[in-house]
Amino acid sequence: MRAPYGLNIIDNCLTCPVREDHLFCNLSLPAVQKLNEIKSIAVYPKSAMLFIEGQQPRGVFVLCAGKAKLSTSSVEGKTIITKICESGDVLGLTATISNRPYEVTAEMIEPGQANFISREALLAFLRDNGEVALRVAEQLSRNYFTAYEEIRTLGLTTSPAEKFAKLLLGWSAGTGHNGSAQVKLTLTHEEIAEMIGTTRETVSRLFSDFKKRQLVQVKGATLTIRNVAALEKLVHV
Repeated sequence: MRAPYGLNIIDNCLTCPVREDHLFCNLSLPAVQKLNEIKSIAVYPKSAMLFIEGQQPRGVFVLCAGKAKLSTSSVEGKTIITKICESGDVLGLTATISNRPYEVTAEMIEPGQANFISREALLAFLRDNGEVALRVAEQLSRNYFTAYEEIRTLGLTTSPAEKFAKLLLGWSAGTGHNGSAQVKLTLTHEEIAEMIGTTRETVSRLFSDFKKRQLVQVKGATLTIRNVAALEKLVHV
């Protein structure tokens, strides 16, 4: 199904071409049929808020297309981006399962599709399907390790350059070829700064420095990581 923003809407989980690639969606046929019944489809523009930090959990959002950022803010207004979510990620899972307020804000950083499942429907789905409960446990475990790595990077990494190098290495994981990698750059310098706990000006200086050292190249929205090995030498944590 065609929709705004040039998206191909996946309106039926049973015919999703990438279902088996995603942890939460890679279920047996009966479970997928039930999932298809309890989800509602929605398309969101860039900057749309799926939920806000501190809000009572209404349910989860399964990201089918597009990207979203999870962020948390202090009372002084300082913001840290904790994760960039991609297709297949389940947003709001921890809060929905624990029935505690959403711990982060989820905002679309590009147009996309996110299927919503209410808390009541999700809990009933889990009670009736042990297979789904196992998938949720695996997803929560992955979320834990992602949070652990974020804390480790922010707390133990000594310099902005090292944090930046580690971020680039994370983006390039699984995409490298002959010591280089290409990724689509969808984040602003401000958002990158919020991911590594620094300022926009520092990120701009780091990009300039890394370009001069021929570690990276930026052309349009394409970021080429030219020397993965050199970046690895900058990372000590």
